[in-house]
Amino acid sequence: MPEWWPSFDWLTRLVETATGWGGLAIIFVYSFLIAFALPGVSEIVLLAPLDLGLPEWAKIAVIMFVSGLGKAAGSVFAFHIGQEAKDSGVITRWLRNSRFDIIEWSESATVELARRYGYAGLAIALCVPFFPDTLSIYAFAVLERDYWRFALATFVGSVGRLLVTIGLFGVGSFTLGFF
Repeated sequence: MPEWWPSFDWLTRLVETATGWGGLAIIFVYSFLIAFALPGVSEIVLLAPLDLGLPEWAKIAVIMFVSGLGKAAGSVFAFHIGQEAKDSGVITRWLRNSRFDIIEWSESATVELARRYGYAGLAIALCVPFFPDTLSIYAFAVLERDYWRFALATFVGSVGRLLVTIGLFGVGSFTLGFF
């Protein structure tokens, strides 16, 4: 990260120490911010030590649902920004001329998935653990116009990503120590 970019480590630590039902609000806000602005991984929400008085499987299900809602809401916000940016030739030119051609790179991977498989392609792209969500979300936001289908695809992809993470690395007492 550049020096001028603020550190959001405090927010990650807040998620890692979130307890009780109020911790779900922290997970929602964190997931919302991860979807459109924050660098970092969304999988960290699985480590929140929430004590909700529920069985472990139900606690994880609630975390995944709240995180999915937060990312869907954040992605709709990013989607709106993408729609505005699409109409602004200045932003598109700046992105194309930047040091890293973000548009070209994203079109070569994520956008190809989106074009080939539609909203299911976005959901699939978002299922890849530890890959930045914002790249997929903004790349797809420039191509599409349907807010509700976009929100649904990001919700499904976000929950899918957490399920893939659990399948690969476990969670709670089954965590393999990757995090």
